[in-house]
Amino acid sequence: MTSDDLIAMALGLPEARESAHFGKRDFRVGERIFMSLPQAGRAVIKLTPDQQAMVVETDPGLCAPVPGGWGLKGWTSLYFDSADGERVRDLIGTAWRNVAPKKLVSASMN
Repeated sequence: MTSDDLIAMALGLPEARESAHFGKRDFRVGERIFMSLPQAGRAVIKLTPDQQAMVVETDPGLCAPVPGGWGLKGWTSLYFDSADGERVRDLIGTAWRNVAPKKLVSASMN
């Protein structure tokens, strides 16, 4: 999986757009970030702490908490280079749903 694949997945979500945060590419819905690309082969996605714990347990090597306080809030590194595309798509969708307005999430489920 490439960065371009990941970007296409993120921008394929309803009302998602690309921006930048501290000089790094990020992806938002409204003004809220659901994913960033801080370096090649690694994205950072917004999960809840419970979602993060689950994915770290079920997909070892795919995800890890971001170090420090951001990781405690659910921000999770996603190592996508050799990852299964469908699993990555699911995780990006989860991150998007975590920050998207509830009305938009409901509308996209119909």
